[in-house]
Amino acid sequence: MTLQPTAAPAVPQSGPRPLPLRLSVALAVAAGAGLLLSFPLYDLWWMAPISVALLAAAAHRRRLRAGFGAGMIAGLVLFVPLLDWTHIAAGWLPWILLAGAQAAYLGLLGLASAWLSPLVDRFRAAWPLLTGLLWVTQEALRDRAPFGGFPWGRLAFAAQDAPALRMAVLGGAPLVTFAVAAAGGALVALAWRTWRPVAVPAAAGFALAAAAIIAGPALVPTAEAAAQTRTVAIVQGNVPRLGLDFNAQRSAVLLNHVRATEQLAEQVRAGSKPKPALVIWPENSNDIDPLRDSDAAQKIARAANAIGVPILVGTVLRGDKPGDIRNAGLLWMPVTGPDINQLYVKRHPVPFAEYMPMRSVARLVSDKVDLVQNMLSGTTPGVIRTEAATIGDVICFEVAYDEIVRDTVTGGAEILAVQTNNATFNEAEARQQLAMVRLRAVEHGREALMVSTVGVSAFVGTEGRVHAATGFNVDAVVLRDMRVGGPRTLATRLGHWPEMAMVALTMLVLAGAVRFRRRRANGTTDAEGKTEAR
Repeated sequence: MTLQPTAAPAVPQSGPRPLPLRLSVALAVAAGAGLLLSFPLYDLWWMAPISVALLAAAAHRRRLRAGFGAGMIAGLVLFVPLLDWTHIAAGWLPWILLAGAQAAYLGLLGLASAWLSPLVDRFRAAWPLLTGLLWVTQEALRDRAPFGGFPWGRLAFAAQDAPALRMAVLGGAPLVTFAVAAAGGALVALAWRTWRPVAVPAAAGFALAAAAIIAGPALVPTAEAAAQTRTVAIVQGNVPRLGLDFNAQRSAVLLNHVRATEQLAEQVRAGSKPKPALVIWPENSNDIDPLRDSDAAQKIARAANAIGVPILVGTVLRGDKPGDIRNAGLLWMPVTGPDINQLYVKRHPVPFAEYMPMRSVARLVSDKVDLVQNMLSGTTPGVIRTEAATIGDVICFEVAYDEIVRDTVTGGAEILAVQTNNATFNEAEARQQLAMVRLRAVEHGREALMVSTVGVSAFVGTEGRVHAATGFNVDAVVLRDMRVGGPRTLATRLGHWPEMAMVALTMLVLAGAVRFRRRRANGTTDAEGKTEAR
């Protein structure tokens, strides 16, 4: 009997593999570092799409847990230094916890990128679209949860000097984020290794797509500026000392702003400065309730009577219950005093900084918890009507929230005013905030200003250009003729619907990817003619 040779066991076909683990980790670190460099104070906006591409490559074809890890690494490298100013007021542990929480959202982004890998391998041309959708959805979630969200570090806020900023006039911050991320998706599709014969024309196509996404928005016209102008003065009175001691200097800070306004009035009378139609003071320029404290009221009245025009005062108002306060913008008229019908109360107090959720638990994290009072939320948009112009007033971090700013414009705002107090932070935080003001001016076609107790204060045109910016930790008074009003932009009219449409499409894509993951798990060939190793 002759023995027949047995057939050699079949060798599984080598499937699409991720990059080596060490390389993926290095790319994730580089992605986080590049994203950091795209924000102020560095302002290298072109690093943002490159960094998006690096993170997409790091997570591609990895297991879901490893994809989460890649995003988490990039997030920590980004957010720990980006948010370092929070430790000045809150301490080291809250800073690290906040940065870690924000990084977790990039972790979810990395996980979602890994989940979509089979779909990307099957339809490589969809990589730019999918990358844009994932970033918009990640930001939509991070902007809202928990405790109302924390939108700092959105891709849109790194685009202050990028062509993509002009996309804000069409779809607001979400569309700007989509454009930046889609450019990154085109770059990674261009760079990802492939040996198929169509590689050269495909690469050329992705290169053209990346160039078009990055440079194309420069062709989008910004909103037409209004012809009517009003002279507006912003008063940056400064504080005796930076840091939390600011709260112990309330009388001195108020007096600084009163004296600066009186000096402006003297210059107006001398003819060296034009008379403004409106004066705007920053958030916390007065932390003594002027509706209850006659001395504070007399000081503000002195400034208003000297300059002879209304002053929008950033003030703190006490509530009926001990410990309850409201952060407000109050219009103070010359002669007649406060106009309580023109009052805006901050709608989005900052959790753990202006009010304290879970106070007993928070004491385990920081010894500064009981310094935080209970700031009550306002319920109406910041629309302040004056004879000079209708002001869209937002206070400090509120400029980061899309709907809070938009509500003022739909309510009739002709100019945007961001009253802020950066005395408990640093210059990096102030310039990051100014980048948001630039986006809002383009988005809504309204000239804007940011006025800070210590800086940076500035005016911003509807094309996003900064005018007359002040320094940090100095006193300054700046005047500018602001264009008042103008037509509503498409972004203002559409509101959050473009973002919601992109989020819905993302959910459909994530659900549809199940089919492709099953096919790969079963060894079905993909677009590259390979199967994934099990």
